[in-house]
Amino acid sequence: MTRKIILSFCVLFSIAVQSQALKLEEIMKGNAFIGEQPENQRWSLDGQKIYFDWNPNNELGNRTYYWKNGPSKPELADQNEAAFSKLDFKKSSNPDLYYYVDKGRLFSYSLKTKKSKKLYQQSSPISGLQIGAEAGVLYFRQSENLFQFNSNEGSVIQLTNFRKGKGEDTSKEQESFLKTQQKELFQFVRDQDALKKWNLANSKATKSDFPKPFYYGKYNFGSLKVNPKGSFATFRLIQDVERKNEKMELFITADGYNEIEDTKEKVSTANLLTTKFGIYNVAKDSVYFVNFSTLSHIQDVPKYLESYEKSKNIEKKDKLIVVQEPVYNESGSLAAAEIRSQDNKDRWIVSLNLENGTFQEIEHQHDEAWIGGPGIPSNSYGRGTLGFLGDNETIYFQSEATGYSHLYSYNLRSKTKIQLTKGNWEVRNVTLAKDKKSFYLTTNTTHPGNRNFYKIDVSNALMQPILTKDGANEVSLSPDEKSLAVRYSYKNKPWEMYVATNKVNTSLKQITNSTSQDFNAYAWREPEVITFKAQDGADVHARIYKPETKIANKAAIIFVHGAGYLQNAHNYWSSYHREYMFHNLLTDLGYTVLDIDYRASDGYGRDFRTGIYRFMGGKDLTDQIDGKNYLVKNLGIDNDRVGIYGGSYGGFITLMGMLTTPKEFASGAALRSVTDWAHYNHGYTGNILNFPETDPDAYKKSSPIYFADNLQGNLLMLHGMVDDNVEYKDIVRMSQRFIELGKKNWSLSSFPVEAHGFKETYSWVDEYSRILDLFNNTLLKK
Repeated sequence: MTRKIILSFCVLFSIAVQSQALKLEEIMKGNAFIGEQPENQRWSLDGQKIYFDWNPNNELGNRTYYWKNGPSKPELADQNEAAFSKLDFKKSSNPDLYYYVDKGRLFSYSLKTKKSKKLYQQSSPISGLQIGAEAGVLYFRQSENLFQFNSNEGSVIQLTNFRKGKGEDTSKEQESFLKTQQKELFQFVRDQDALKKWNLANSKATKSDFPKPFYYGKYNFGSLKVNPKGSFATFRLIQDVERKNEKMELFITADGYNEIEDTKEKVSTANLLTTKFGIYNVAKDSVYFVNFSTLSHIQDVPKYLESYEKSKNIEKKDKLIVVQEPVYNESGSLAAAEIRSQDNKDRWIVSLNLENGTFQEIEHQHDEAWIGGPGIPSNSYGRGTLGFLGDNETIYFQSEATGYSHLYSYNLRSKTKIQLTKGNWEVRNVTLAKDKKSFYLTTNTTHPGNRNFYKIDVSNALMQPILTKDGANEVSLSPDEKSLAVRYSYKNKPWEMYVATNKVNTSLKQITNSTSQDFNAYAWREPEVITFKAQDGADVHARIYKPETKIANKAAIIFVHGAGYLQNAHNYWSSYHREYMFHNLLTDLGYTVLDIDYRASDGYGRDFRTGIYRFMGGKDLTDQIDGKNYLVKNLGIDNDRVGIYGGSYGGFITLMGMLTTPKEFASGAALRSVTDWAHYNHGYTGNILNFPETDPDAYKKSSPIYFADNLQGNLLMLHGMVDDNVEYKDIVRMSQRFIELGKKNWSLSSFPVEAHGFKETYSWVDEYSRILDLFNNTLLKK
């Protein structure tokens, strides 16, 4: 019997003895093994029921359930009730009346009678429903135009007349020889031409109140929004250019023929497009565009360009920007908007004067790396926290000015700015209360790995703790704000649904039980969240899984989470639930497992978030090595028996670890990994590494493919062949480099039907059995 067969038998025996029912084939089923957890909680309009999507009976998909006071357990909602619960209701000034759009049709709903009434239906669907400032007046979009619906009068009026293209101009018809000749020869032709011109002049003299057409040419048109008074509409035009997408081939198809699909655009300055912010004046039936060239710092040149000789004499010009849809106070008298630079290094908040098309700058935020953080999307086309308080003159927004994302207010009349929250923690989510004088906040106040829930009054900025227990709380407020629907989880306890009274230091009442008997039969570890010092002095958080002393094998495995900007060393149930269970299995086998929130992970403030700017595989990799050194120094781990693995960004870090620090890790498994950042998508990569055309050095030092010659340890690569995020081509290009360089200690496992996130259990089992074999064969003493 060979050593490998003996080793595999020992592994299976160890799993069976120490983990009992814990088997790779079972845990890789994911939620089918754990139990499907409830999600997407929402309240009925009357606040009597909590709806959520759930699958307690292991069906093919989720269905809608509801819970209300009285029943001992949740009940299945019928299909009509389920569909109704998911609609986006707009509350009118009448407390009994709501409006909503369903399948492109407009309805009203009476809370008292529980009945809906269809108000408007056409073959062309409507969308973008808004409630007007005047009672009974609604606005919606249809076929790229705005309409006003007056429920008091039953009238529908088209407010705008936007059209694609250049329009037709018949006033300057081209004269040909034959047309000129016909006019010269025949009085009849001259008479007809004169009559035509006379009719045209008379038609122009008769004024119509129907909006005249505005042709927006070859631009892409969007973000159409009306102010609450219905007097102005704003819109955005984006330069329309021919884009080149990556191509992906599908090999396993229903008819046996290969198919080609377009996927994503690669990172490039070619994706920086001219945009225009337009205003349509309803009364004047006119369109004008706002000139934002006076924004502060709009011509600032990014500092990274100073390192390139060719960029030192670069001509200053306005940055390309994107203006988001405005927000309005309740009366519609004031408007504010967020503006982002397309290199995502600047964010402005401005007040808008729609009447004359001007603005006043309220706030400028700059980050030499990139703008981002909770409440401030890292996408220049994304809109962050921004709204009006109930006084009709104060806006609120989030900023990382202190190094952590906090909540601020700004009074447009007094020009007074107030920081409402403070501390070395983040405001994760903001909900304005019904009184519009206070907020409900989700924060990580008590620990970076918690999601706490507070109420704060604007008048005194006093934080009232409602839910502060370790773990995560996802809270939905009842319509009257007296009750809470809470999705809560802990490190070793998956998400369940709870209900609570909205009060200080409230307690949760559980209303779902989702986990399976097989899952509950195992004593899942509660991994300790530790901190260690990185070599630059930063505090780094990590989850650690420690085996019992009697089975500890002095080998360790470091797991690298994906997404880059994501948190996994937290106190609640991980989205990496398969990996969590796999780490329990590894610990049963004697391994120590360390799961690090490395630099750029979510939850730790601005400096941590931007720690990888211009160098992926820099501090994020040295954090892994510092974590390894912590294990060697404090837990007796053998320095030569440490492996590393991860998927997506975790796969990238694995490759960088194996190729740029080849003596640190004995083996590594890189799943669906980026190998060359110049081939990844625009939004994510352009933030961190700028653009290949302007900052090529950042791409070269951050891409594993440039370091393929350094491979020493044992490397396993695994990749889905229909991955439309990190294309299979990425790993093919890396393989070709290894082949040309004569490298032998690597292998590639391909999965023909899997995309970036694997779906099929058999693929998960195959993938992780290979990873387990790799570590057993390379980290255990021979």
